[in-house]
Amino acid sequence: MVRDIIHEPGRGAPLALLSDKSDQNKRFYVVAIEGLGVGSTVRVDPDDAPKQGDVVPLSKVPDGERVSSVELRPGDGGKLVKASGEYAIVSGHTPTSALLLMPSKKTKEVPLSCRAVMGVVAGGGRAMAPMLKAGVAYHLYKRKARKWPQVRGVAMNPVSHPHGGGGHQSVSRPSTVARNTPPGRKVGHVAARRTGIRKR
Repeated sequence: MVRDIIHEPGRGAPLALLSDKSDQNKRFYVVAIEGLGVGSTVRVDPDDAPKQGDVVPLSKVPDGERVSSVELRPGDGGKLVKASGEYAIVSGHTPTSALLLMPSKKTKEVPLSCRAVMGVVAGGGRAMAPMLKAGVAYHLYKRKARKWPQVRGVAMNPVSHPHGGGGHQSVSRPSTVARNTPPGRKVGHVAARRTGIRKR
């Protein structure tokens, strides 16, 4: 049974606090699924047809169903498809594995004994909400240990950046550098596979 839906800093998707019906002191967290709320029941390996939020082996999931928190190996607790709003589609079964269409549009084979959660990870509209003020962006990137704001190199002085200086804001030289370029000069497109406009 779902006891609470909580937010964890650094994670986009909310978490659901579950408790065992037979032992109320036995509690654990799982990634919440859309439609899951306080008081909802989550079943593990149900005998009848699985519903949203149930944890079932991939051998029991019908083709075309959306799943998340998929195990890569049996018993690892779920490693794949855990970001907010994401899901994988069960596109087919083989005698030993299930074919999953991942969010990257690639197909992945996972053993049939691996478990998955039925449904889509909650929090899908998170990225569409506007930040409205700079303080929100500051705290967002701070808790993810990323630099913000980032100043463009062309806006700096020559002493501060290889792209700095000049009469106007222009790199004035190719921005691609080799992989073995020394530190201090390795800015821009590092070891780019190609440059220029792609020709169709």
